[in-house]
Amino acid sequence: MKNLNFKSAWPYLVAVIIFLVITMSFLSPLIEGKQILQSDIMHWKGAAKEITDYRDRTGQEPLWTNSMFGGMPAYQISTRFSGNLLGIFDNILTLGLPHPANMVFLYFIGFFILLLVLGVNPWLSVAGSIAYAFSSYFFIIIEAGHNSQAHAIGYIAPVLAGMILTLRKKYLWGFILTAVFLSLEVKQNHLQITYYLALTAIIFGLVELVYAFRNKTIAAYAKSIGILFIALVFAVLTNLTLLWTTYEYGKVTIRGKSELSTQKANRTSGLDKDYATQWSYGVGETMTLLIPDFFGGSSNESPGMNSNIAKALRTNNIPDENIRQFTAQAGLMYWGNQPWTSPVYIGAIVIFLFFLGLIIVKGPLKWWLLAATILSIALSWGHNFMGLTDLFLNYFPGYNKFRAVTMILIIAEFTMPLLGFLAVKVIFDQMSSTGKLNQALYIAFGIAGGLALIFALVPDMFLSFTGPNDASLAKSFPDWLMQAVRDDRKAVCRADAFRSFIFITLTAGTLWLVINKKLKKEYAYIGLIVFVLGDMFTVAKRYLNNESFASKSRVETPFEPTPADQQILADKDPDYRVLNITVSPMMDASTSYFHKSLGGYHGAKLRRYQELFETHVEKNNMAVINMLNTRYVIVPDQNKQPVAQQNPQALGNAWFVSEYKLVDNADQELSALSGFDPASTAVIDKKFQADLKSWVPGKDTLDYIRLTNYLPNDLKYSYKSKNAGLAVFSEIYYDKGWNAYVDGTLTPHFRANYVLRSMVLPAGEHHVEFKFEPRAFYTGEKVSMISSILLLLLVVAGIGFGVKEMFAKKA
Repeated sequence: MKNLNFKSAWPYLVAVIIFLVITMSFLSPLIEGKQILQSDIMHWKGAAKEITDYRDRTGQEPLWTNSMFGGMPAYQISTRFSGNLLGIFDNILTLGLPHPANMVFLYFIGFFILLLVLGVNPWLSVAGSIAYAFSSYFFIIIEAGHNSQAHAIGYIAPVLAGMILTLRKKYLWGFILTAVFLSLEVKQNHLQITYYLALTAIIFGLVELVYAFRNKTIAAYAKSIGILFIALVFAVLTNLTLLWTTYEYGKVTIRGKSELSTQKANRTSGLDKDYATQWSYGVGETMTLLIPDFFGGSSNESPGMNSNIAKALRTNNIPDENIRQFTAQAGLMYWGNQPWTSPVYIGAIVIFLFFLGLIIVKGPLKWWLLAATILSIALSWGHNFMGLTDLFLNYFPGYNKFRAVTMILIIAEFTMPLLGFLAVKVIFDQMSSTGKLNQALYIAFGIAGGLALIFALVPDMFLSFTGPNDASLAKSFPDWLMQAVRDDRKAVCRADAFRSFIFITLTAGTLWLVINKKLKKEYAYIGLIVFVLGDMFTVAKRYLNNESFASKSRVETPFEPTPADQQILADKDPDYRVLNITVSPMMDASTSYFHKSLGGYHGAKLRRYQELFETHVEKNNMAVINMLNTRYVIVPDQNKQPVAQQNPQALGNAWFVSEYKLVDNADQELSALSGFDPASTAVIDKKFQADLKSWVPGKDTLDYIRLTNYLPNDLKYSYKSKNAGLAVFSEIYYDKGWNAYVDGTLTPHFRANYVLRSMVLPAGEHHVEFKFEPRAFYTGEKVSMISSILLLLLVVAGIGFGVKEMFAKKA
């Protein structure tokens, strides 16, 4: 056997080292022992506190928590799905790096794999991977704490690499890459990103199908699709627990269909239209892909002490300290119509190369990437392009389950750099076509560079720099100050437009030198890496920088108890609820960190609970607040400091009622909670009427029912009732897992009062126990583990076969 040439591996090893060095340089506070401080993770720690405490104490998963929204499954908060064993590959790919370095490194390595699969030179692949990895949005979401989203984005490129290999008849490695990376993609539990990956893959598959018909290769195409389907099956089965529980839960959340008949024009079978499209990219705002501060930058952007605003204030004799406070406030610079945002910047160089790719790249890849880019941008416009948005919300399965349609720009953030660096590959591969390449270069430079230059020189010819929120600002700002605000918006747009023009010019100049044989490829690779890094690194730093980090102790202790919290915590009863109105209850997890809260922070609340809260709790319906066992209400005192007030009317954990009221539908059930007495009456949907047939209305004054033991997933009660009694439990009804037992015998229970549990109990002294026993979790975990083991064996066998084949060729 001949000696293997391991020298061929050194470009790939160097690439990994480059990625590692860039990652740790960007996140240098990690080297100092600091951790990233993420707002959403702070909320997550509040939301997950009861879950993690139970896990630490017992080593088991509770699967349910009562710390948010009265109670909800833990699947989409914090649940370890241990049946999927493929996490080992994630650890290998990310080199065990600390968070968030692992995610940034995954951005690099995933796109690097894809470019190599497409035959791109390793050094050019380094430049392309930098361009992809440093897309501003990827760092905006890391800074915010959208960790599962960032992790899922990292697997988009390698999944599609597997698909491409399979459709190029590299069946073994195509299957392995697709099955493993798709399993890891789904494992990250961000189905919105996975959905957008699926859209991208479907477009790719359709384009390939057209070319298969044209080239009369349908048989090979069908074989590839069959192999990819098997890979998909493995990805589903290895994540069956996650997918099954999410499917069950999703149907009864705000992402499922409402049972109410109101606001039909705004409703879909998922999220309401206004909620789904609340974050919609402006049509003109799309220019931020090329010029980052085209619309003023981030909502949190500060104009600074050298701004036109500061100069205008000084001219009007405002002290510097007041100017510093004024310019630090958010909301002055961004003038788009999103509630708050940071711009998606794909890169000036990438946009230029994308236009170049549209001209010189041939074949199905170009049409796939172009179609996906156009769809991504058009759908990101949301309520600004309701014709297309309505089409997808109403007719594309699953699309209406997701909010923030701007997120779909992650497709363009993938497709545009990919086509762009395929264009550079074409240039380096077709050096003899000097005339055509030069012509294409001039056209692409004219489009991308021309746009940047126009907005650098005369931005006010096209832009007013006046936004929808300016009317409210003008009520308190004099005209001279509003003019200074507009001048600053114009200034940052011009500065970034010049910046983009410079990077486009440098890149175009480098490629022109290569095309005209005045610069060697090797130097061009270095130049492209430097230019792309200079373009992308600095903009990403605007949104994730050293100020985003804090000490480990600060990160690990997200909330400190207030005197009100401490007062409530002195009550050692294990199960009562707290309503905190010093915060926005439905957007707050700080209360959940210490108590069982009526509010919380989560994007998939139970729909019925959301409707109950909006209809009754927000309107201070004390009957509903009492039936939710709200023992304490946190209110602001005269100094706006939180104080705890005890609610003596809270009904406790469970009680017997003397009568019930049957209603025909959800509208009547929700409406009946106005002006009713929950201590004596239960409001019940008529579909549960059969469960009531054995009960005669009435109760004895000596009847009682008490909670005797509390665990989030196991509630025990003892009771005494002279006759059969109708009990209402102040626990959230969820029939996909909660089972009720009377003296150990499974007994039916049903829903009452729109969200609570109820059941008819036999006369006498007995024990009741509610256990959370979701079949989807326990069965799903078994299937996931078996599927994972089988896939791991197939991967090992496939790698073994591949290595054997490689050695045979070298022999």
